[in-house]
Amino acid sequence: MSVHDFPPKREHHNSALREPAHGHHLADDLPLIAAQLLQRRKALAWLGASAAGSALTLAGCGGGGSGGGSLTSAATTTAASTTAAATTASTSSSSGSTSTTTTTSTSSSSCTAVAGETAGPYPADGTNTSSGATSDVLTASGIVRSDIRSSFISSTTQAQGVLTTLTLTLVNTNSSCAPLSGYAIYLWHCDRDGNYSLYTAAAESYLRGVQVTDANGQVTFTTIFPGCYSGRWPHIHFEVFASQAAATTGRNAVLTSQLALPSAACSAVYPYATGYTSSVNNFANVSLTTDNVFSDNTAAQLAAMTPAMSGSVSAGYTGTATIGIAR
Repeated sequence: MSVHDFPPKREHHNSALREPAHGHHLADDLPLIAAQLLQRRKALAWLGASAAGSALTLAGCGGGGSGGGSLTSAATTTAASTTAAATTASTSSSSGSTSTTTTTSTSSSSCTAVAGETAGPYPADGTNTSSGATSDVLTASGIVRSDIRSSFISSTTQAQGVLTTLTLTLVNTNSSCAPLSGYAIYLWHCDRDGNYSLYTAAAESYLRGVQVTDANGQVTFTTIFPGCYSGRWPHIHFEVFASQAAATTGRNAVLTSQLALPSAACSAVYPYATGYTSSVNNFANVSLTTDNVFSDNTAAQLAAMTPAMSGSVSAGYTGTATIGIAR
């Protein structure tokens, strides 16, 4: 490189800013040329580092360049791979079990052991008498049925009221809420006037039935919305037996309990559905805190014993409840 590669220095009109005087021989110019070359290299090095830093910053911020897309894609791929690896590890660790850790945790927190309650004076399960005779509908032919609206012993009368379909899921609280199949559930309740078949409606056998739980631990009953009689919160009785054979005596129940009907559903049915007139006043004068069955239950138990219900008077109601028992 020759000295002609550099432009001549600009003259300053202010003498105080002028460059110091120097000679005009090559020996005099070489130190100045070397100094300028050093400054230029430093400047180029600084600019290169600055440009690289700016490019990295833009890429990290997802700028419009292809570099930003590549980094984002790489990060996403890494995260996805990590998640997939974690999922695979979780699945592998639970290989051979009935559920993954996540499923077990969710299931375990979703069921509560239901409180045992009285069967009341109208169970017709062979444990008491009616009109001087032992009342045991569990030994009657035809008791195993899903639709319990009609009488089936000495009458075929159908109980009138708002159509209600109730599905119960029986689970084991001692085994991660695993479904209990092959169990018999006997369900009964009053009619819309508050009467019980085989007792206060002695000629009838409606609103009683037995179903055996399937592989999912479920049974479904088609019935009517029960009325509300004086002194009790609207409810449905049920007993759980280890098998259909065990249910025939009525004395081997592993659980006897009741379901509390949701307040919102009661308020929607009683004032507006035909035949529930007496229930309006009875329901207005009772509460869960004054009911002699449900008042001493914990909040968790009461929540488990209250079916989730939806529907309307005209379309009918559907309800579901999970019944937890320790087996």
